[in-house]
Amino acid sequence: MIASFFVLLVGFQIKHFIADFLAQPDWMLQGKGSLAAVGGYVHAGIHAACSALVLLIAGVPTWVLVALVVAELVVHYALDFAKAHYSAGVDEVARPARYWAMFGLDQLLHQLTYVAMIYLALLSLSGGLP
Repeated sequence: MIASFFVLLVGFQIKHFIADFLAQPDWMLQGKGSLAAVGGYVHAGIHAACSALVLLIAGVPTWVLVALVVAELVVHYALDFAKAHYSAGVDEVARPARYWAMFGLDQLLHQLTYVAMIYLALLSLSGGLP
């Protein structure tokens, strides 16, 4: 179980770095605040697809994997959409404290999502979920 925990933890950290910082061009960033723009959906989809890979490597049962991936897709999109609206007009140079607080809160909420996903994945691997 300890090995599964570390596979999930490290896997989610690496995928988060890749999906949030390496595989996110401007059109995705600009599309996060609009329900009509495709960027936010594609970005959340990349996160979900990469999480599916991590969960698959950890050996999580298929139905749990699918449920977690769908939940992450929805939650990730909602968090990014909310951040786009709450941080609109907050300039990194003019209001650095507010900008970094919003950035940090966004990252914290994503990390707490991974905590919940790891908990449920481990529960399923230990037989705690049907």
